[in-house]
Amino acid sequence: MTEILNMQNISKSYYMGDEEIEVLHNVNLTIHSGEFLSLLGPSGSGKSTMMNIIGCLDVPSVGKYFLSGNDTENLNEIELAKIRNKEIGFVFQSFQLLPRMTALQNVELPMIYSGLSSSERNKRAKAILERIGLSDKMRNLPNQLSGGQQQRVAIARALVTQPTILLADEPTGALDQKTGVQVMELFEELNKDGRTIIMITHDKDIARHAKRVVNILDGYLTEQEVQ
Repeated sequence: MTEILNMQNISKSYYMGDEEIEVLHNVNLTIHSGEFLSLLGPSGSGKSTMMNIIGCLDVPSVGKYFLSGNDTENLNEIELAKIRNKEIGFVFQSFQLLPRMTALQNVELPMIYSGLSSSERNKRAKAILERIGLSDKMRNLPNQLSGGQQQRVAIARALVTQPTILLADEPTGALDQKTGVQVMELFEELNKDGRTIIMITHDKDIARHAKRVVNILDGYLTEQEVQ
């Protein structure tokens, strides 16, 4: 399997006034293509900081982070944005769909700056919405969709640019239990198709849907066996 993510001795600190607070402590993590990994931890454990570094939204204070072989250490904001757009598909707890755009238009959005023609963008967006079971909801606005359907649209939007990693932050946090399980079943299907998924969650039951679980607590990582 191809190594797509490698974190080496990463620490992250923030300053509150004159006080330095270390949020991540000497983190080492390697992820290969096709893995489904859950980063499991309670609020305040450091998992949001981990997600931000994985997604190139933040940089470590100490250590090395390689994403698809790219050393991210000396990249500027524009270069980080390019890597983000190419390598990472983001899925958020709050869906973050544009309310005045249809499901189809929301999915087309990330491709607008990719140089694809409008017909090709439309074709790709339709194909991914059909793939996740929303072929009959393409013309609906977000407020005409259930929570689960909105999250599926958000997943389609994240996948349409064919990123290396699908990075999901508490993807079931705004959903009821039944709908959350349905979304996790979709993730499992996508992973069977070869999609690499990294999921951030505080929910042990949700984390168990992943093939690999890494615990984070007080900024330290420990790996656990999936039952």
